[in-house]
Amino acid sequence: MTRMRHAPLLTLLLTLGAGQADARVRLGEPLPPHPWTSAADREVVVVYSHDCGDLGELWQAVLDSGLPVRAVNAEDIPAPAPAGINPWRGAEATTFARNLKVGAYPTVLLVQGGRVLNAWEGTFRGEW
Repeated sequence: MTRMRHAPLLTLLLTLGAGQADARVRLGEPLPPHPWTSAADREVVVVYSHDCGDLGELWQAVLDSGLPVRAVNAEDIPAPAPAGINPWRGAEATTFARNLKVGAYPTVLLVQGGRVLNAWEGTFRGEW
């Protein structure tokens, strides 16, 4: 399987299977309070937990999007993120996920102007 490089935004969403999962995160909603400031108009937020399994292909697809990436490691058990990504952890990270009404980990959010533009929840299989 060939890895995508600098994938356009549409390719990222298709790769993730946007629309296939039953996301409970509400589109158009502002993000709950978080510790980062964003200079980018669009960014990707990955909300995950320790029991997501191997997220290597998911992380690669997200990183290949070329957008800034935020990682939220919820549920109080540390889980790794790719080199260069500093995950937000702890009780506030879990509260962030719950305030979003995340239904499954991992959840990938496309955020524009601080609001959820698109959301995908579920198991990533790396199929495109």
